[in-house]
Amino acid sequence: MSDIIIDELITHPISIWAKQWLLLTCGDLQRKDYNAMTVAWGSLGNIWNMPFAQVVVRHSRYTYKFMEKYNSFTLCTFPEKYRQALNLLGTKSGRDGDKIAESGLTPIASKTIAAPGFAEAELIIECKKIYWDDMQPVHFLDEEILRHYQKRDYHRIYFGKVLSIVGKKRSD
Repeated sequence: MSDIIIDELITHPISIWAKQWLLLTCGDLQRKDYNAMTVAWGSLGNIWNMPFAQVVVRHSRYTYKFMEKYNSFTLCTFPEKYRQALNLLGTKSGRDGDKIAESGLTPIASKTIAAPGFAEAELIIECKKIYWDDMQPVHFLDEEILRHYQKRDYHRIYFGKVLSIVGKKRSD
């Protein structure tokens, strides 16, 4: 893995979320107090003159507890051969057992934050939380959005300032 200058990250901003998925991990590796969940909704960009990653987590998810307790998180992408591991991490709850161990992925220390990255990742984005807000259904301007909230379990939105990016060279 090599450092990637934040301003020089090149990615496919829609497909990285919708098709490749990312693994959101929050907590503290040293304390062995962390959880991970696969995410397909979010964004990368610039806000308040800071590079950011934005993720959404439902209050009912086990990861929500970690997002509230800790001030940082990682987002990792993986080669296609880890798709089954990402599917497991997105469908099983960490409340019910050690799903990270079950996934076969290897948590590793991050460069700048307490939350771990993963040895198998091809990209690790380290973020420090800078803002959160709860989705308000009265602000949805497209009624299609409501179909994602039949249980009215709206997401909390988190913005993280990107502190570090490491990655592997892709052979496109």
